[in-house]
Amino acid sequence: MRNLQFLFDQTNQQESQSVSLLDGLLTLFKRTNSDHWQVRFKLTNDSWHSASTHSGQIAEASTRAISIYETVKVKIANDLSVVKKRFKAIALDEIESLKRLQSISDQTRRDYIYILTNYLIPFFGKYQVDEITHEIIGDFAGWRISKMGRVPAKDTQRYHSTTYNRVIKRAKANGFINPYKDVPHLPIEGASTKPRAAFTRQEIDKLLDFMAYWDQYKRYGRTERSRQMQILCRCYVEFLLYTGIRQGTESMPIRWKDLQWHIIKGKKYLRIWVNGKTGPRYLIARDQLLPSLERLIKWQNLPYKNLNQVIDANFDKLVFVMPAGDQPHGMDGVFQRLMKDSELWTDHAGQKRTLYSLRHTYATFALADGVDIHTLARQMGTSVLMLEKHYSKLTPMLSADKLAQ
Repeated sequence: MRNLQFLFDQTNQQESQSVSLLDGLLTLFKRTNSDHWQVRFKLTNDSWHSASTHSGQIAEASTRAISIYETVKVKIANDLSVVKKRFKAIALDEIESLKRLQSISDQTRRDYIYILTNYLIPFFGKYQVDEITHEIIGDFAGWRISKMGRVPAKDTQRYHSTTYNRVIKRAKANGFINPYKDVPHLPIEGASTKPRAAFTRQEIDKLLDFMAYWDQYKRYGRTERSRQMQILCRCYVEFLLYTGIRQGTESMPIRWKDLQWHIIKGKKYLRIWVNGKTGPRYLIARDQLLPSLERLIKWQNLPYKNLNQVIDANFDKLVFVMPAGDQPHGMDGVFQRLMKDSELWTDHAGQKRTLYSLRHTYATFALADGVDIHTLARQMGTSVLMLEKHYSKLTPMLSADKLAQ
């Protein structure tokens, strides 16, 4: 707002090739081969970010430049990447950089490029670089074993990890990953590893009770938008907990028309059509999810009275949106606040919990309840190998009553 007068003053000025905004925080400039103004400013990690305003008019370009700057600040504050880019594109840039790099030996250069070309790009290439999760890292380990036909030697794993880290470092330097975000790294077999953070049944009970009143909790200093995010987060958490679906790219695109009734011997079950990283599949939701969806329908002011009507109407709208219809960029930030407010931020081993912890919790509870591992793998869109890898240590404890007899 304090720049409105500046914008009007600029209208009558002749366009220069460089204009400063916000006391020098932003610089507007034109490239020699473009009529549109570009904006450039520094990120919190001291790297530069530039973007096109898509306008050749100085006043309009100035307004858009300030909007771009404010949007980037919001993304960084919410632990979101400033610009989306796939792993493959950044890895290809790294290969070109390696070809020019003089500070490494020719053999090291060949090794890095070989690993990028034959392992990292084929597996990680399709993922947005800021959306790589611990689960995806785990899937890479299994995929690599299948590709190599053996467990790779420790030195090989170390080379893969170092090469992967070069891509992540490049992504952070260019603003594709928030510089303060904790990005999963490739583990090296033999190094000390901690079990994945999950919840106990008692902690889930505490979380569910807390979320029911969370939008009224610690309201001082929080906006109406924050309160709405808390309400949406509650439904999102319950959805992940009662389906085992992957957070983010698998759950956020879910639409109401993807929800259907599956009837067996007169009993209705909610099934959900999911198009995940392993391909499309149906999954069955736990019955506890139904009240959450009914609550979401009412909160969003949908033109239907209940879930039955929404399903019958084949309603083609996103599920996880605000009442105004807009979908947040992500739920990680608000979930982090939830964990801190509910005092469930870490597990007994000191591991910080993330949205993925809900999927891990779902798998743990399902195995404890007697769901066989093959059915669970199909439900969660993963492989039996991956489940055995991560949960085989739990099996004796989950079957303690049988083993003790």
